[in-house]
Amino acid sequence: MYFCKQKYNEYQMKKYILDLQVRSVEHLNDRYVLLKLTDEKPLPEMRPGQFVEVRVDGSPSTMLRRPISINFVDRNANELWLLVAAVGDGTRRLAQLSAGDTLNCVLPLGNGFTMPMSSDERILLVGGGVGVAPLLYFGAQMKSVGAVPTFLLGARSAKDLLLLEQFQALGRVFVTTEDGSMGERGFVTDHSILQQEQFTRISTCGPKPMMMAVARYAAHADIPCEASLENLMACGLGACLCCVEKTTDGNLCVCTDGPVFDTRRLMWGNENN
Repeated sequence: MYFCKQKYNEYQMKKYILDLQVRSVEHLNDRYVLLKLTDEKPLPEMRPGQFVEVRVDGSPSTMLRRPISINFVDRNANELWLLVAAVGDGTRRLAQLSAGDTLNCVLPLGNGFTMPMSSDERILLVGGGVGVAPLLYFGAQMKSVGAVPTFLLGARSAKDLLLLEQFQALGRVFVTTEDGSMGERGFVTDHSILQQEQFTRISTCGPKPMMMAVARYAAHADIPCEASLENLMACGLGACLCCVEKTTDGNLCVCTDGPVFDTRRLMWGNENN
């Protein structure tokens, strides 16, 4: 039986439907675009790991909203950053936006990462591809409470690494690329930092195979690990059942019970191969 419920172990945040103004559109490379949005009023409170549901106008084939992770919230500039991978009709339409356009967003949605309890926590943030998006805001929030994040970012090649300068401004950054064009060659779980240092917690977001590998490493090393899942989330409210994930607590909706989960609750997180 599919059962979607809102998680109450944190607190319920008010949700908003806002017409946000596009302040700038930065084409990071031929695939990724950084949208910076603003509003006349102060933006709502948002937590690292939460996401927004974006309405895509002008695309006849895109009837449902698109879920996009909150990349960063700049309170001084009153900006919300969304990192978009232009891979389908809907996201390609978003990549064609210009400054001054309006983007209708439902936010904030879902439950986020667990914030550090003290500045002594050594948290490793592991991201791959567009999955690095929520880790930037998480790292910024960690730094604001005195904890120093360590980032481990993976990509196919150097040109696919995103927002490196912004990550480097927040903490230590380690890199892997599959072709060896930057950092260490291989996958994130191959990086030497995992053998050289010990961490008290790991948070990860990216392609599912990468997150599964990170979860297996964490389980073998007996390190608590959280993963931000990227299941298809059409409504963001637990109504459409598109994003159901099998967990130790039964079938749960990623959009309302996640997208961040303790990997010990995920059935794939317990796999040994």
